[in-house]
Amino acid sequence: MAINSAGFVNITSPHAHGGNTTSRIMMTVILATIPGVAALTYFFGWGTLINIVLASVTALSCEALILKMRKRPVGFILKDNSALLTAVLLGIALPPLAPWWVTVVAVSFSMVFAKHLYGGLGNNPFNPAMVGYALVLISFPVQMTTTWAVPFFLSDGQTISFSDSLNVIFSNSAAVATTLSDAYSGATPLDTYKHLASNQTALEIMQQPLFANDTQGGSASNWFAGGWEFVNIAFLIGGLALLALRIFTWHIPLSLLAALGTCSLVFGWDADMYVPWSLHIFTGATMMGAFFIATDPVSASTTPLGKIIYGAGIGILIFVIRTWGAYPDAVAFAVLLMNFAAPFIDTYTQPRTYGHVKAKRGMPAKPDANKDADKNVDHKEG
Repeated sequence: MAINSAGFVNITSPHAHGGNTTSRIMMTVILATIPGVAALTYFFGWGTLINIVLASVTALSCEALILKMRKRPVGFILKDNSALLTAVLLGIALPPLAPWWVTVVAVSFSMVFAKHLYGGLGNNPFNPAMVGYALVLISFPVQMTTTWAVPFFLSDGQTISFSDSLNVIFSNSAAVATTLSDAYSGATPLDTYKHLASNQTALEIMQQPLFANDTQGGSASNWFAGGWEFVNIAFLIGGLALLALRIFTWHIPLSLLAALGTCSLVFGWDADMYVPWSLHIFTGATMMGAFFIATDPVSASTTPLGKIIYGAGIGILIFVIRTWGAYPDAVAFAVLLMNFAAPFIDTYTQPRTYGHVKAKRGMPAKPDANKDADKNVDHKEG
């Protein structure tokens, strides 16, 4: 250390300072969801935006209340935008026409039990948004599987209006909500194809209007479902933007998509029996899950090799649950199951540290208590 002519101290330790903060990273991820949200709104109506606003108010209120109870600085922690990001992801994941109380329950459980019960941001072992989603999917299966809005071309060329969306989501009248919901909601492409494949051929299934990009009906060569593929492409664009900004690395999303695509090609080669690969990749929550859910830095694996194993495990589980499980879209369950495994994966995939010949992997061996006791006895006797 030395003092220069200007009177300042010269210190050799690193002077580089990263511009990224937790608040900035979280807001960047939120902004990257805009293309996907815009596509969802264009094809499926206002429900997703309403969900996001309701979820955001609920998440910020719950976090403020919990922080107050924990005697933590409310304003400082709220500004990290982590609660807002959880709300946005849940608002996107939930069905656009789900009743308001489903959103409130999902978000509240995410914030209170999946996040702050473990100590807050950085301490949660599971992805909070997926914990809340899984809870309401298991607890309220009817509301979670029958309130998916259909694309505009299946409802006389127009999406459900903003006022009708509010009536479906917030109406206290079950009759009004049911009437409007029946007119504008339906099953997802994955759910539809999976159930029809048991008694129809691929050609017959693809004649369903849901699998057409226009009102003329589908064809056997059109392995897409109108609207859904554009939503996934929009989330792919947002995810690639985050990748370019180095918010996360390529390991998890690439391995997830590669594993899911490989499984769907190997096991789903017969489209008369299994959902084709294009529906696995370009419908449901695949792209959102690969780039916005699985890459959560807190609950995901952190080593380079571990990220590849972690992402591949999610992709394989998505295919297994979608194909042989009871749920048409399995991103939430696949992510949560791999959250369980992330610490174990990291333990056995540690890279070699600088200055060492071999990487230290696995759990350290426990010292032999008897040997230690013998040494203490010998020391005392000596």
